[in-house]
Amino acid sequence: MGEVLSQNEIDDLLNALNTGELDVEEYKHNASAKHVKEYDFARPSKFAKEHLRTLEIIFEHYARLVSTALPAYMRTSCQVEVINSEAVSFSEFSNALSNPILLGIMDLYPLKGNVLMDFSVKIGFSIIDRLLGGKGETLDKERDFSEIELAIIEKIMAICVDLLVEPWENVVSLEPRLEKIETNSQFAQVISPTEIIALLTLNLRIGNVEGLINICIPYTCIEPIIDKLNTKFWFSSMTESNEEVYRDIIEKRIAQAQIPVKAILGKSIITVNDFINLQVGDIIKLDKKITEDIEVKVGDLEKFTAKAGLFEKKNAVQIVSIIRKEE
Repeated sequence: MGEVLSQNEIDDLLNALNTGELDVEEYKHNASAKHVKEYDFARPSKFAKEHLRTLEIIFEHYARLVSTALPAYMRTSCQVEVINSEAVSFSEFSNALSNPILLGIMDLYPLKGNVLMDFSVKIGFSIIDRLLGGKGETLDKERDFSEIELAIIEKIMAICVDLLVEPWENVVSLEPRLEKIETNSQFAQVISPTEIIALLTLNLRIGNVEGLINICIPYTCIEPIIDKLNTKFWFSSMTESNEEVYRDIIEKRIAQAQIPVKAILGKSIITVNDFINLQVGDIIKLDKKITEDIEVKVGDLEKFTAKAGLFEKKNAVQIVSIIRKEE
């Protein structure tokens, strides 16, 4: 559809024709001339903006799933969001990599070819520190990963790969599998350097540490389903969400999370000398009577009051009341 002119523009054009400022023949010649658009054969544009936008929608869904699943393993808050999508050649992406890297090579059956998932090294060390009992801090200076550390990261990366099934189900039924992890960019040339890829960049925050996750999808991998990567197909194939189903899924995932619970019988102050000389059978006088309620903490938050006692010959507490307000 041609450009629509306003009434003022039409009047100016008629005035120019009447005064001779505009040559009719020259105007006809310019209008009939074909406009040539430059095309770079070295970097053919295979991904349309609509394709990239649909991929963003898919990975926004994926980001929500990862944000829900990872806290069960990290035991801390995890937030993932899509921050960018673009079409580039694989050589541009691989040239920007610096050793060491955490590059997961995935097979998305029935799609052919490999898809890459690049984890930030900073995030990798944070995951290792968190799973080994630390606070989730990263290293100031980068170093190579040990075999044990790679085994830990491989487990988390495999969980992230398995979560790709649900976001893609409206387009294709995937059976994703993590094949291996490479830490050297020279051994990660599994895609032709001239191949055009869709590069999805996600930001992952684990506690106070932030890092990027880059997902590289070659055009040849999703070429058989490229027609389905449009908003019309996407929204027409989406089924109505069932709130009950999502509620059950969220409840099951929350139920898998492990949290520490401790009952505080009471408090007392003793000297270091008394502490060193404590023996089996010694009695420590607490600030609570046996008939008083004790506090029960979930994590570091006081949530219940309870009575101490025995249950089937084991120490136990009986919940008396629930503390609704966080103090």
